[in-house]
Amino acid sequence: MAKIALFGANGGIGVHILREALRRGHDVTAVVRDPAKLAAEEHDRLAVLTGDVLDPRSVATAAAGHDALVSAVGGGYTDGAAHAALVVGAAASLAEGLRSLGPAAPGLYVVGGAGSLRTADGRQVWDADGLPELALQVMRGQGDALEYFRSVADVDWTYLSPAADIGPGERTGAYRTGLDDLVTAADGTSRISVADYAVAMLDEIEQPRHLGKRFTVAY
Repeated sequence: MAKIALFGANGGIGVHILREALRRGHDVTAVVRDPAKLAAEEHDRLAVLTGDVLDPRSVATAAAGHDALVSAVGGGYTDGAAHAALVVGAAASLAEGLRSLGPAAPGLYVVGGAGSLRTADGRQVWDADGLPELALQVMRGQGDALEYFRSVADVDWTYLSPAADIGPGERTGAYRTGLDDLVTAADGTSRISVADYAVAMLDEIEQPRHLGKRFTVAY
């Protein structure tokens, strides 16, 4: 079983990753600003650590001794510019913190966005008409974070973009994957439940197939 450190473990996606990891028997260190928010997730394989994803020293402390580091920060946004600043700042901090650990650094797995995925018409998701400014700011911030990771060659990273629509739903354990193109169903929709997104993330941690790449999942 793996030892997994998880930033953003009390977020809408992070908590599903936490539960999926524990379900599979992994040891998880949840790294959060407010440990009290994870009180309901008490488990004998769960440790809770106070940390700050924007502080490279905090990242290094959290990651040391683990097999994987997951970043699920950035959910629950109401301010697009602040969200963008958070995910871009976190990208740089995560890389710097892991870099400081040298060869002992675990691989980094990032909960990303779908905005930069290519659509069937050759554009990108964020080019769709009528998107609100808040959504655009969030998408662009995630895109900037991805571009930053693509410039990083001395840290092992993987960036997982969800389907265009990610939300509540059952855990089926089934999904399809793609790289930079939006994965769609026969009717043109692109969807994944948060639970199955977490399944895909843990599958990747257990059997890495996309080192140094972005990939995406949908039904």
